[in-house]
Amino acid sequence: MDDGLNRAKRGEEMNKLPLIEDGAIAITDGEISFIGTSDEAKSILATKVINCEGKLVTPGLVDPHTHLVFGSSREHEISLKQQGVSYLDILKQGGGILSTVRETRKASEQSLIDKGLFHLDRLLSYGITTLEAKSGYGLDKETELKQLKVIKELHKQHDMDLVPTFLGAHAIPEEYKQNSDAFLQEMLDLLPLIKEQQLAEFVDIFCETGVFTVEQSKQFLLKAKDAGFQVKIHADEIDPLGGTEMAAEVDAISAEHLVGASDYGIEKLAASNTIAVLLPGTTFYLGKNTFARARAMIDQGGAVTISTDFNPGSSPTENIQFIMNLAMLKLKMTPEEIWNAVTTNAAYAINRGSKAGKLVVGRQADIVLWDATNYHYVPYHYGVNHVQRVFKNGKMVYERRNSCD
Repeated sequence: MDDGLNRAKRGEEMNKLPLIEDGAIAITDGEISFIGTSDEAKSILATKVINCEGKLVTPGLVDPHTHLVFGSSREHEISLKQQGVSYLDILKQGGGILSTVRETRKASEQSLIDKGLFHLDRLLSYGITTLEAKSGYGLDKETELKQLKVIKELHKQHDMDLVPTFLGAHAIPEEYKQNSDAFLQEMLDLLPLIKEQQLAEFVDIFCETGVFTVEQSKQFLLKAKDAGFQVKIHADEIDPLGGTEMAAEVDAISAEHLVGASDYGIEKLAASNTIAVLLPGTTFYLGKNTFARARAMIDQGGAVTISTDFNPGSSPTENIQFIMNLAMLKLKMTPEEIWNAVTTNAAYAINRGSKAGKLVVGRQADIVLWDATNYHYVPYHYGVNHVQRVFKNGKMVYERRNSCD
C-alpha cells in the first residue's frame, strides 16, 4: 500500500509497513484498480475472484543488484575456498571473475540469452518481478556490449522488468594489468554508444584493493555522470578504502556491498541520498564472519536495501528469500525493515520507485501471493520457497503447483 513517500524509506521509517487486514485488490487491464478491505470490495463486479484467505499478499519483490549474464559457472573453485584461499588470491591465480570473463567472451549471444532466461525463471519463482542486471564479465568493448544487448533482449523476452547497468570497470583484465587507467578510458569510450543505443541506465565500478582506487573510481563516475548516466559503486566490500563516503560525495544512487564501511562512511551515507545495497549472501558464501553493519546504517537514518548479488562466483543463488533470512539473522534487521528493503527501497535504488515496490492504485499489478499467514513468517522460516503465485502486470506468471515443502 502507498506510504505517501516519494523516496526510499530512511532510518525509523523502515520499521513501518502499511498493512490491511482482510484486504482485497482489484486488477483491471494489468493495473491495480482498487485496494481496500474485503467488505469495501463487495460492490466490485469481478469476472474472476482468487481466494487469498489465510495468505500474505505483497508487492512483487525488487532485486537491485545482480550479475545476471555470464558464461559457464565456477563450482570448480569450491575446493580452493575450502582450503582457505581468499577471493583476491583466487583472482591473482587467474580464477574468480577472470575465469568468468574468459567464458563470457567465448559465449554466443543466444547461449547467454538461453542461460539468462533459465535464471530469470528461477528468480521469478522466488517472488522477484523487477531486477537490475549488470554487465562486467567482458572487460572489453565487444563483450561488454554483447552482455548489454543480451540484457536488453531478455527484458523483451521475459515477463520480468530488467534494469541494465554498465559495469565494464568490474576488474582489471589481464591485458591491462600494468595500465588500469588506459582500461578505464576504454570503458569510458563506450559510453556514447551505450547511451545512443539505450543499453544501460547506470554506470558502476568496483572500488577495492587490487582493482580500482577511490580516486580512479571517483573520476570514472564523474565522467559517467557528465555523459548522462546515473552512477552506482561496488564499495568497501573487503577493505575500508573510503568508497562509501566517496559514493555519498558524488551523489551515487547506490553504494553496494559496504561490508568494510567505516564509521565516517556510514555517517556520510546516512546524510546523503545514496541508498545502501547490502549483500549478505556474498558474505555468507565467502565464509566471512563480518557482515555489513545494517543496524548502524539504519539507526543513523540511512536508507538500506538488500539483494541476492546473483553471480557465478561469490553468490550463486537466485533465492531472495534466503537473503531475507540472512538479513534477519546476520544484519539484525527487523521483519518490517526487511520487507521495505526488498520492495520500495530496492525499487528506488534502481530508479523504479514510481513503478515498482508498492501496491498502489494505478500502478502495474506486480503482486506475490505467499503460503504464509503473516509477513513475519517469510524471514523466519528459512531454506524453502514460500511463494504460491506471482502476478506481473496482472497476469499470473508463476504458480507453485507442488506445495509439499
